[in-house]
Amino acid sequence: MAQGAIKKPKSKSGSGGGAASASSKKNKSSALAPRPGKRVIAPKKAELVRQEKLKKKVTSGLIAATERTLAAKAGHLELLKGGKKDRKENAAGGK
Repeated sequence: MAQGAIKKPKSKSGSGGGAASASSKKNKSSALAPRPGKRVIAPKKAELVRQEKLKKKVTSGLIAATERTLAAKAGHLELLKGGKKDRKENAAGGK
């Protein structure tokens, strides 16, 4: 014999109740889902804020310098400024 009591099927009340309830469940679940936020939480203390600003400035400078050196070495890349193509245009425009 089967274990437990037999479940009774739920009665459908009203016309079109199934479609409306399905869409409301979908909206409700998406509203309760966590929303994407910042990747890093900003510091609260003043000293940490200053450190974060300095770190951001230094890293942006390093990234810019790295891109410049890459553009100088691989001049065929059109996305990076400072490559061979840019130097030829500057030389032709300056003459």
